[in-house]
Amino acid sequence: MIMERQYMVDVQNVDASNFISNRGILNLFENIACLHSDIAGYGMNQIEKTHLTWILLNWKVRILKRVMYGSKVTVKTWARTSSTFFTLRDFEMYDENNELVCIASSKWTLVDATNGRILRITPEIIETYSPEPEKSVFGEDDIAKLKEPEELRNSENAITPVYIFTAQRRDIDINKHMHNIYYLDYAMEALPQEVYDDLNCNEFEIMYKSGIKFGNNVNCFYSKQEGEHFIVMKNADDDKLNAIIKFKI
Repeated sequence: MIMERQYMVDVQNVDASNFISNRGILNLFENIACLHSDIAGYGMNQIEKTHLTWILLNWKVRILKRVMYGSKVTVKTWARTSSTFFTLRDFEMYDENNELVCIASSKWTLVDATNGRILRITPEIIETYSPEPEKSVFGEDDIAKLKEPEELRNSENAITPVYIFTAQRRDIDINKHMHNIYYLDYAMEALPQEVYDDLNCNEFEIMYKSGIKFGNNVNCFYSKQEGEHFIVMKNADDDKLNAIIKFKI
């Protein structure tokens, strides 16, 4: 089953360039993914009944063309393959001329909403989403894990964080963790200005490792590796890895 919805690219989904932002793209993709779960019976409003919630593990996004404020876009999504403990979901975005402007893949795991324990994803649950296992935007069976750059893995190097933030009340979502889009927001703040200003930053990936909770202090470290820009987020108290975000110019 392929879900399809049309959206207006409004002011909250563009940046200073007047074109859709990376954040805006994730926002639209997230909206339609939640709608699909609502229809399947495992959405946010059904948590009280099912005691189940989906946790995002990865994003992989490639922007082919950016559309302007006020444009209409058609967004499509579908469930893909799944294993015992994770499932994949892909996305496409088309402009008003039906030109493909963005593709993305995401990876999710199922969690007990009462205690946060990762659960097995049963065939019965997956079937409610009417998956399209053969349709893959990147032609890949999985999303590869991001690796922390070596210079940041070695604590003896004493790398100084380039940005430090404290998770605020506004950042926390229904799962009591910092909402997934805010990881991208804070990563953008941590980028060097010349990278942030580069409008050709049209490929990025996010790997969520450990959820950031309200009040957590987070260190952001930066590394450039062969044209790829990494932001690594770690808990400031115990150095636990929270997330890795990779931007490709």
